[in-house]
Amino acid sequence: QLQLVESGGGLVQPGGSLRLSCAASGFTLDYYAIGWFRQAPGKEREGVSCISSLDGSPYYADSVKGRFTISRDNAKNTVYLQMNALKPEDTAVYYCAAHPLTTVLAMCVRVMPEHWGQGTQVTVSS
Repeated sequence: QLQLVESGGGLVQPGGSLRLSCAASGFTLDYYAIGWFRQAPGKEREGVSCISSLDGSPYYADSVKGRFTISRDNAKNTVYLQMNALKPEDTAVYYCAAHPLTTVLAMCVRVMPEHWGQGTQVTVSS
């Protein structure tokens, strides 16, 4: 059974950093696009960053470019989201999602991913 488990969320001060992890089981990362999405209260879900073996470069939302970095460790079947220079507007529940292999743009912007983790809360506040 395909499963995604996020970890690494928490409370951090503005300007701080967090690293989110998404541990995948039941499938191999190579055959899926993986994305990080977030949803803040009262706001629509946003595709933050996506990675796919179909593309040489990840996708980043404009709001996080230069601050967030997505990466994956195939040996550990885990995808990471390194978040630096965090801002209060980054506060949200962050979800990891997986979808059968597609482009990063499709994954983050166009498709409804088939599989989701339970989410992890990120709060940026002083």
